[in-house]
Amino acid sequence: MDLGQEVHATERIVALSVFYEKLSWTFFCINRSCGQVAVRNRSCVTSFMMMGLSEHPKLQIFLFILFLSIYIVALIGNAAIIAAIFSYPKLHTPMYFFLFHLAVVDIVCTSTIIPKMLTNIATFSKRISYSGCIAQLYSFTWCLGAEMVLFTVMAYDRYVAICHPLRYSIMMNKTVCVALSTVVIFIAITNSWVHTGLIMRLTFCGPNGINHFFCEIPPLLALSCSPVRINEVWVFTADIFLAMGDFLITCLSYCFIVKAILNIRTSEGKKKAFSTCSSHLIVVSLYYSTVIYTYIRPASSYSFERDKIVAALYTLVPPTLNPIVYTLRNKDVKAALRKVFLNS
Repeated sequence: MDLGQEVHATERIVALSVFYEKLSWTFFCINRSCGQVAVRNRSCVTSFMMMGLSEHPKLQIFLFILFLSIYIVALIGNAAIIAAIFSYPKLHTPMYFFLFHLAVVDIVCTSTIIPKMLTNIATFSKRISYSGCIAQLYSFTWCLGAEMVLFTVMAYDRYVAICHPLRYSIMMNKTVCVALSTVVIFIAITNSWVHTGLIMRLTFCGPNGINHFFCEIPPLLALSCSPVRINEVWVFTADIFLAMGDFLITCLSYCFIVKAILNIRTSEGKKKAFSTCSSHLIVVSLYYSTVIYTYIRPASSYSFERDKIVAALYTLVPPTLNPIVYTLRNKDVKAALRKVFLNS
């Protein structure tokens, strides 16, 4: 090789070295753990700062007391339902089988969000690690998918019980109940794996302030410095098929239930049935409408000051209200709860 060729080869090597150095500096870090920084990206985010519902210092004590109260009520209410269903054989029916699942999901949901929020308020620390944020996102999206499908399954159970009472034991036998609960768990796991996996593919170069009170998909998409189009497509698809699809099936079930209620001859029976169904529909409608509103929009249209309040309506309110709504007028549950508390 002559001197000219040697110089030319050296220049090519230097040029390639400079190119790869620049690429490693500006490109993304591998976000599977984001603690393991890959391609020399010094701006890789390894933790986030959670802004919370409000940064006003005077509101922190009020928010701490409020969310601690919500957590205690949700925890005690749902734990009481689980204990009652376990201890009272009369509640070993399909309706309470799914109510048991709902209570477990509500405990997981509130425990995923509120303890970390209370810790941040009490310690004046807003930090959450990348891995902690991903774990919180996974748990929440699992709860979100499970609760939406559970509401639909419970509405179908009530439809069969009211519209086909003579065939109820056949249509909702043990095999069907186990199959439906398996479908709920499968959809919930699939939903959480897909969305969490897509978030882990994103690059977070800074800023690292999450304008929310927990790690949720919309605020994380807003922080990403890499394209989020595929995430938005999957979120929109899940919102259409999972949220809106379940909501329509749930509403259809209640339409048939209302039609059956109208055939009840006594006005007292109609009043009691409508009262029960209306309370169920209010909680279900509140849950589905806020979830659909949050996830159907692209990341560029989020307004976090407003959306944080909307998020509270489907993350904190239903787990607190569900034990009251589904058991308040139920004599069997009241008897089971008396048995639990008297024996404890």
